[in-house]
Amino acid sequence: MLLSCISALTISADQCGKKKSQSGGAFKAKLETKGICMNYTLRLLEGEIDTSMINASWTDESTGKSYNNVFGLGSPCSFPKNIEQGDDFYFLIDTSQKQQCAVCLAYYPSPPRKLSIKVVDK
Repeated sequence: MLLSCISALTISADQCGKKKSQSGGAFKAKLETKGICMNYTLRLLEGEIDTSMINASWTDESTGKSYNNVFGLGSPCSFPKNIEQGDDFYFLIDTSQKQQCAVCLAYYPSPPRKLSIKVVDK
């Protein structure tokens, strides 16, 4: 009897952890373009994000290259400088604070939908 109770608790705890990680886990993205003045294009590689938050398809008008599942960088103040174009990384959506830092206003095309993100370790 005691063994079956312990097994039930272990299974419940295991399932609880899986639900938590699926709903609160990090997403994987790739830095597709590193445009001037933090006009970055990021492509979602793994994870499910509400499609109204990203661009299902978008074409960079300066190169003519088309991308799927992309978004612009909405958090230029905290994006790590060591991530280069072509690099993959993990992130969480971060709407906790308004970012206030100086960013130049030079234009480079980026997707119209922007996400504020926080880069995290896997």
